Order: sequence, then structure tokens, then C-alpha cells
Amino acid sequence: MNRRITTSLCIGIALATSVGAARAAEGMWPPFQLPEIEDELRQTGLALDPRSVSDLTGFPMNAVISLGGCTASFVSPEGLIVTNHHCAQGAIQYNSTEERNLLETGFLASQRSEELPAGPGSRVLVTVGVEDATARMLGGLAKNLGGLERYTALEAREKELVAACERDAGHRCNVSSFFGGLRYFLIKQLEIRDVRLVYAPADGVGNYGGEVDNWMWPRHTGDFSFYRAYVAPGGKPADRGASNVPYRPEHWLRVASRGLAPGDFVMVAGYPGNTNRYRLAREVDNAFEWFYPTRRELLVAWRELLDRETAERPEAKIKYASRVAGLDNSIKNYQGMLDSFAKSDIVGRKQSTERELAAWVAQDAERKARYGDALAELDRLVALDLSRRERDLYYGFFFLRGSDLHSAARTIYRLSREREKPDADREPGYQDRDLQRIRERLTRMDRTFDPRVDRAVWRQQIVAYAAIPPDQHVPALDAWFDIAGNKVDESALDARLETMYAGTKLGDPKTRLGLLDADRKTIEQSQDPFLRCAVALYEDDQKIEREEKELAGSFAAVRPRYMESLIAYRQSRGEAVYPDANGTLRVTFGKVGGYAPRDGLVAAPFTTLAGILEKDTGADPFRSPAKLLQAIRSGSFGAYADSAIGSVPVNFLSNVDTTGGNSGSPTLNARGELVGLLFDGTYESIISDWDYMPERTRSIHVDMRYAMWVMEQVDGAQTLVREMGTGRGAASGSTNATPHDEK
Repeated sequence: MNRRITTSLCIGIALATSVGAARAAEGMWPPFQLPEIEDELRQTGLALDPRSVSDLTGFPMNAVISLGGCTASFVSPEGLIVTNHHCAQGAIQYNSTEERNLLETGFLASQRSEELPAGPGSRVLVTVGVEDATARMLGGLAKNLGGLERYTALEAREKELVAACERDAGHRCNVSSFFGGLRYFLIKQLEIRDVRLVYAPADGVGNYGGEVDNWMWPRHTGDFSFYRAYVAPGGKPADRGASNVPYRPEHWLRVASRGLAPGDFVMVAGYPGNTNRYRLAREVDNAFEWFYPTRRELLVAWRELLDRETAERPEAKIKYASRVAGLDNSIKNYQGMLDSFAKSDIVGRKQSTERELAAWVAQDAERKARYGDALAELDRLVALDLSRRERDLYYGFFFLRGSDLHSAARTIYRLSREREKPDADREPGYQDRDLQRIRERLTRMDRTFDPRVDRAVWRQQIVAYAAIPPDQHVPALDAWFDIAGNKVDESALDARLETMYAGTKLGDPKTRLGLLDADRKTIEQSQDPFLRCAVALYEDDQKIEREEKELAGSFAAVRPRYMESLIAYRQSRGEAVYPDANGTLRVTFGKVGGYAPRDGLVAAPFTTLAGILEKDTGADPFRSPAKLLQAIRSGSFGAYADSAIGSVPVNFLSNVDTTGGNSGSPTLNARGELVGLLFDGTYESIISDWDYMPERTRSIHVDMRYAMWVMEQVDGAQTLVREMGTGRGAASGSTNATPHDEK
């Protein structure tokens, strides 16, 4: 659950936003706030009614969907979905083998019967309702609750709301907090479980430039792929089945018939993950001085190990391709964060803001009574949280996630314990609503797991854990691997791991999945070494979990009071207030345009096909398909050429405000037509998770003209192009609109 909850219902200050105060392009706005910035949206260039954009059941927002980590959108009345190639990489990998490596060759279903399963656990989530749940989450909550009591009380309320919402079969519901816990919303999503891969270009298009070009400009990446959503004949979500039919969305996006030009309005709608723009100076300093450099170092070691362990092993390389891509992205992201931070004064500005806020609160008796020592108390809790940072990173993240076998064993044992409780009392993630996802996750493991790699990764992470300060250690883990002080006998460790990996049966899917139905006694009596390890660590894990909940509950009483005071202070200065991203549907808007990344260098807003020829070396990551190079050289640009640049635009820049989770988000023009897909940001703007910089923050989009050109001229996907239409006629797709001739 979200841990930032308030005890006060006195939140009327200002969740409203001064229209004149909002800075163009900055902010990932929840739809419910869009009417408050209506004038700015119109002034920036939006031709649609801003109030219609705030309607999640209408056009265009109802066409924007979540894949659970990425964004996508419906682009036909037959459930066709477009997203980024890197968002579909897991599905492409799932269907790849050494003999048929779709990552390299790409994939196109010539007919619907050839569409491939995206893999166990794949979901399409269509937001169908958002309801203010603030009063039900916070009303009547005692002010003097301890941290653990507060956490438990709010978790119980959240479970009640979710359970009631999910009585409507086929839906997934969640409660999300905004503005640090000042408001809560219950979000209801249709959960489509039959998701199929329709089309993905070759890696030489979808991942052109690879890690070399990641986060960089100029860019020439065709980062797009297509899924299709299927449901039961009656329209209800169902598991994959031969009788299922394409889902018919209420609304879908149409590809614009005209392209963009510099200065044009663009709007991105999607599901950004998390931003941290309201964190304290202490938190920012820790992130950049310790967390990012430390975690980057560990990720680099992990990445190098995967290279070594999968060398000359094509099948293992395919299994870990998606994980390698994720590691590469994080490593470069963290380095970008650090490089930007080195040139930034963000900590100093945060410290200045905190001093000014404290002074502003102290100037007024009513403000002092209302907000009191919220800032000082929050700073104290942050310091307490950071005192456990080594344990949280080395044990809580790397050790617990390093081995797929260990992770599976922990899940199996924890589930056996949780199933002894009534469903409402179970830990979130282990309730009846979660069982199918657990089973799917453990099923999919076969396509992403190799025992040799798993063992090497876990060994490396155990050695790293052993070296942290002993007071950060977990006693049961030290006992299991005979760790004394901050050293581990690596010979003894190797012997222990040899025994564990030789003796386990969890690598067998039938055994692994069968244990999901086993009771606690059966698991505890098992001689499987990974299950024995999970049992041995359980009590210490529970102790850590209670500590985390206690602290989270304490934050829940303080962080919202701090945010309330900060909002009031900023609005007193005429400044815009928008909530941090939290994985819920958001809208950001701005204009197409270049920027000056450094002195003497100006980045143009568009790249073209000519740049692909200039970059292409014939070797990864700059190896385009021969047919694509031939089409470029022949000048076969068709209707997708831009007369102003004399070629087909490939990627473009805008100043919209985005972050992770926005990948795959549709980029819309002023009329709500699809003109691109958001897929990256520039290197200089990576730090925007913490600090938006108008002069340097730029997002990178794949131009739909390039996507359509590749589909027609390179991959022979004309059937999909016809299904999508070209943007002529009505500006929106709707089951209530005409004509309907693009099937």
C-alpha cells in the first residue's frame, strides 16, 4: 500500500492550482486537475475541450492503457494495441528460441491465428473508473495511533475498498495516494488477461543504437511494437483460449494524417512510475551521494557477470536478454543522474526552500498550530530510515531478488503461511486476488531462468552483502551461510551453494507450481535446500517487515502534514502544485522543439532516415535490416515524407514532462490524434525525476510517420496499417462514431 497518509481531512487548501502560475510543460497532471489548468492548455495549443480530456471514460483517455510497467494505447476497434518495442521485449523474448530468435528477426502475424501469447502474467489494464476515497481512508482515524497501528488500520481500509470494488468480476482495483497522502483515489481497471504479440520490427529497428544511443540525441530508433487484447465472446476478460475474440474498446486513437512541425502542441498521456520532486534535502543528498553510485556499482557487476555466464550460450543469452536490457538502462540512467547532479544546485535549493518554509510557518500562529514541527519530524524519520540503508539495499533488494530459485521458495513458503489466515487478513500480494499472478510468475520463470547464471548471480550478491557493516546484517542469513563479521569464507560458500543447487527440485515447473497448494507443515518438512533456507529466514524477514511498517506508519502521520504546508507555501507565492507521479494515469503537455545541451551545441527537434544511413555500420547496435537500408537509398518515402525536411522523420523532441512508466505512451497532437510514441528522455534530463529544468528537460518520441513507413516499406504490415486507418475523417475512434471502415 502507499505509505504516505495523513490524519487530517483539512485538505481544502489547495489541491486547486493557480492557472496563471503553472509553468508550461512542467508537471505530470492527474486528469482530475486538468480543468484547473484549462486556460494554459488552450494557450499552449490544445484544440480539444480540456474537460473532455479529464474524462477517463471518454476520448482520448479511455484509449490509453497500462501494461503494468509501460503504457500503451488502443489503435483500432479490434483491440489492436501499440506500445514501445522495449515494452514488448519480454513477450518477444518469451517466444524466442535459439533456432527462431524473434529478438533479431522481428515478428509479424500474417493472420490473427498466428498471433503469439505475450506470456504468463501479461496484462492490459483499461482504467474504467476513478473515485475519491479520501474520506473512507482517513475519516475518523485517531491522531495518537502508533506507527504500526496506523499502517495496519489504513491497510485494512484499503483492502476493504479494493475487495468491494473487485466484486465486479474481471476488474483490478487499487487505492493510490496523491500529494503525499492528502488525497486518495480508488482506481478501477478492466483486467484483460489474454494478450497476444502481433508485430515487432527487428532489433535493428526497434532497438537501433542499443545502449550506445540510450538516453542520447540524435536518435534513430523505431521503438514500436503491437499487441492485441482478447476477451471471452461475451466481452469479459478470460484466460487465453481458442474461442476468445478481439476486445472492442469504447475508444481508440487514430493516426494523424498530418505530421508535426517545430513549435506544434503535443500531449502525452500515460502511467509514469514515480518522481521525487518534493523530497527533503537530506533525501536528495543520500540519493546522489550514496544510493545511485552504490547501486550503479552493484548493477555493473551484475551486468558483467551476465555477460560472462551467457557467453557462447545462446539459449541462456536469450533468457536474460530482457534483464540485461533493464540493467543497461538503469546503469546509464544512474550515471546520467550523477552527471546532472554534479552540475546542479538541487540540494542547496532544497535546503533554502526548507528554511523559507520553516520561517513562513513560524510567522503565523494559525500556520504554526496547523503544521507545527512537521518538517523537523519528517527530517528525523528520514534520518532513521537512512540508518538502515545498507541492509535495505544489499539484503532487501539484491539478496532477496538475486536468485530466482530463492525468490520462488520465499513466495511458496510465505503463501503457505498467509493461507492460514482469513483472506482479508493476509499480506497484500498473497490474497486470493493475487494467486493467479503468483502462478503465472512462477510459470514464466522457465523462460527467464538458467541455474548456472542464477547461482553465479546469487553468489556475487551474497559476497557483497557480507561486506556491509555487521550491524546491518540479518542474523539468520549469516547463520545459513556461516558469515562472521563482514566476511564470508568463499570456499565454504561455494560448497553450500553446490549443495543447494544440486539438491533442489524447484527448477522443475511441475514441482514448483505443485508446491503453491502445499500447506505450511509440508513446506517446513521439505528437505529442499531452498525451501529450508526460506523457512530459516522467515522470522528475521518478518521482524524487518514489522520495522518497515512501523516506520511507514510514522511517515504516514507526518509526510502529508509537511506536503500540506509546502503546498500552501508555494501557492502563497503563486507557484504551480502538481502531485508526484505514482503509477496512475497522468497527462503532460508542451511543444515540439530542440534544445541546447551545452555551450555551442544546438539539438534540432527531428531526425530523419538520412541519419540511419550515416550511423549504420553493419554491426550491432547500428545494424539495420538490409531491406530498410535499400528502401532509404531508393527514396521510397511515399506519403510519409515531410517536405520541410525532405525525408521521413524518425524521432523528435518535445519538452513534455515524463519519466519511467511513460514508455509506450501515445503522443497526441492538438486534436487528439496519434503522432508518436514516447520512449526515452535526453541524457541531460535524466535528473528530472527529482528536478524539472525547462531549458534542458526533453523527451524523445518515435514519429508515427516512421513507424508506418517501416510497416509498409520494410515489413509488409499493410494489413495493420489499414486496420489503424490514416487519421482521415473523425479525429477520434469511438464505438459511437462513424465511419467504421478501417477494419
